[in-house]
Amino acid sequence: MEYFAKHLDIAVVGAGHAGVEAGLAAARLGCDVAVFTVNLDSVANMACNPSVGGTSKGHLVREIDALGGEMGKAADANCLQIRMLNRGKGPAVHSLRAQIDRRGYSLHMKHVLERQEGLALIQARIMEISPLADGNWRLKTNLEAVYTARCVILATGTFLAGRIYVGDVSYESGPDGMFPANELAVSLKKLGLPLRRFKTGTPARVNARSVDLTRLEPQYGEEGIVSFSFKNNVPIKNITPCYITYTNAGTKKIILDNLSRSPLYGGKIDGVGPRYCPSIEDKIVRFAEKERHQVFIEPCGADTEELYLQGLSSSLPEDVQIALLRTIPGLERCQIMRTAYAIEYDCVDPLALRPSLEFLDYEGLYGAGQFNGSSGYEEAAAQGLVAGINAARKIKGLEPVLFDRASSYIGTLIDDLVTKGCSDPYRMMTSRSEYRLVLRQDNADRRLTETGYQIGLISRERYKRFLEKLEKIDAERARIQKQTLPPTPELNEMLVSRETAPLVSGIKIEELLKRPRVDYAALEPFDKTRPPVEPEIFEQVEIDVKYEGYIKRQLAQIEEMRRLEARLLPEDIDYAAITGIRLEAREKLAKVRPVSVGQASRISGVSPADISVLLMFLERRRREI
Repeated sequence: MEYFAKHLDIAVVGAGHAGVEAGLAAARLGCDVAVFTVNLDSVANMACNPSVGGTSKGHLVREIDALGGEMGKAADANCLQIRMLNRGKGPAVHSLRAQIDRRGYSLHMKHVLERQEGLALIQARIMEISPLADGNWRLKTNLEAVYTARCVILATGTFLAGRIYVGDVSYESGPDGMFPANELAVSLKKLGLPLRRFKTGTPARVNARSVDLTRLEPQYGEEGIVSFSFKNNVPIKNITPCYITYTNAGTKKIILDNLSRSPLYGGKIDGVGPRYCPSIEDKIVRFAEKERHQVFIEPCGADTEELYLQGLSSSLPEDVQIALLRTIPGLERCQIMRTAYAIEYDCVDPLALRPSLEFLDYEGLYGAGQFNGSSGYEEAAAQGLVAGINAARKIKGLEPVLFDRASSYIGTLIDDLVTKGCSDPYRMMTSRSEYRLVLRQDNADRRLTETGYQIGLISRERYKRFLEKLEKIDAERARIQKQTLPPTPELNEMLVSRETAPLVSGIKIEELLKRPRVDYAALEPFDKTRPPVEPEIFEQVEIDVKYEGYIKRQLAQIEEMRRLEARLLPEDIDYAAITGIRLEAREKLAKVRPVSVGQASRISGVSPADISVLLMFLERRRREI
């Protein structure tokens, strides 16, 4: 028999990476929050690769941290190995990536939730969600408890109508053998949400005791690497190496011989899979000319022998998986602990969402993470943070915080989803941002800490330290603009060794730093007035100096973009009534309902000519008013 449990400010459905950040943000902003999860032992579960960061994803984690989120701190506390990717390229694409202790990370996040004032962490399956006449939402659990909430955040991950595929075997399930959210999927369809079917997969896990590590290529972490969290700001220790091996002709033959047994190629899976993370059978077919594919062998934790085989995601039958793994050097005698599988699940069309992540047609209902059609822990956490912030602000009667493309990768991610939509699981990449020289991982705090403080998620103490950092950067920039280095044989020898012209007279340090092959490290023996500040101060100043011209050009582009973003569009605008806009553009504009001219200009199918007509319409409307 149903019973009334409680009225909440905000109910968060799901305690994955999106749900965790959403719940913490909302509770920290003073709301009464409940986070519901299928299993308390799977909070912030890493159902796929136990890692955080990577190209562009590291940017997201540092942005989450700069805004007051939790992911960066949890990653630092449970890091097994850390590296800075893309060091051979410019600073715009440098990205932190860490191998994480999977269970340690989950326990860490669970404990943070448990200790958070104003937040209740509840093991229960939400079976039904429905709107009430008074503007609240009604939620019913599998134990027939009824909750009401002013706002609901859907962060269901891959649980919604989840179905597992391993060869001919198929069954209803969430990831890692947990209950799927079948009844909730039915409830959301009944509500009228535009759901569609996506698919993702994961590789097998093997016992390290059965792997010949001597046949593998070790991959060590980097020492002295900064942490994900600006709050920690201490180098992370590397505990264990990862390893690399490769598939070969034998692997390829086994896969091709058994392709008919793959549910991917047998037509059993209807969901659309991730474009940038294909299964091993998909890679063998799509890249037939390649003789081998790289496999990263990565630990799942400090207290387990379980190894993750990155690059070998598969839905082939278990016997085929065993055979193909044993063709790979180092894995000839491997013992599978968890069989690889594909999982199909329901998610929403993100075009149904506002930039605040609230639904266009359902007030108080928000979406975050894989429910919105994205993939990846970092993308999920970023959306969860934004959804939690904006749901809390709605409760308090405040305007939502909207992140534009020039503010952050978070803004780019959300704008891509709600403006362009996605036809397959969306993955963040540096190439998706047109402002990536400004949106670097190293300056995420300079871009977003002020916003985090104004929202209320950054403490006064942390904000004070941030302001002190800015003062040091300004002071160092002023110093190198004034400080002159005289020509000396030693200095000129160093300059010539770096293929740059020797000095004939004194030169400002700033001018030397503008030279491509000259950096702070090279100038240290000759710079006698260098202050004893943190290395990150020198890093920020050096980047500002070397890329000043490019940054100024990008800032000019941002100013023009924001001019269009400032031209807001009325919510009641009738696009069908605007003469001169093409039919396709009218339909797209009516569906997306952009909040600004800038957002309208990025909608697929809306041309510059359509935007010109829209601007003329807005001007006529302004004059009439």
